[in-house]
Amino acid sequence: MSMLGEFKSFAMRGNVVDMAVGIIIGAAFGKIVSSFVNDVIMPPIGVLLGGVNFRDLAVIIQQATETQAEVVIKYGMFLQTIIDFIIIAFAVFVGVKAMNSMKAKEEAKPVEVAKIPEDVKLLTEIRDLLNKQ
Repeated sequence: MSMLGEFKSFAMRGNVVDMAVGIIIGAAFGKIVSSFVNDVIMPPIGVLLGGVNFRDLAVIIQQATETQAEVVIKYGMFLQTIIDFIIIAFAVFVGVKAMNSMKAKEEAKPVEVAKIPEDVKLLTEIRDLLNKQ
């Protein structure tokens, strides 16, 4: 098999395609959550804390000079990233929990035992009687 053929068979497997779709949706979901945190959650929190803009929270370690750039620890951005992560982790948790509960419902369904047809029962009895002889 040629290298192109092997790559095609690899790329078209269900797991690879599912993973690619998941990555694309995950990236889009991450952008939505970031916007939600930055534009919806953080402004009211900043107002409650006295008009603080979390993006501006930073500690300047070294002032900028003519030859060096300013050295800053931007802990406000870090806090926003942590809140992004918590929201994404919670959303994934809720999704996995919902999927697990659906699987549990499927597994909880009673399995019907297949009824053996009368002719098969009769043939089984005849076989057993013949084996005894």
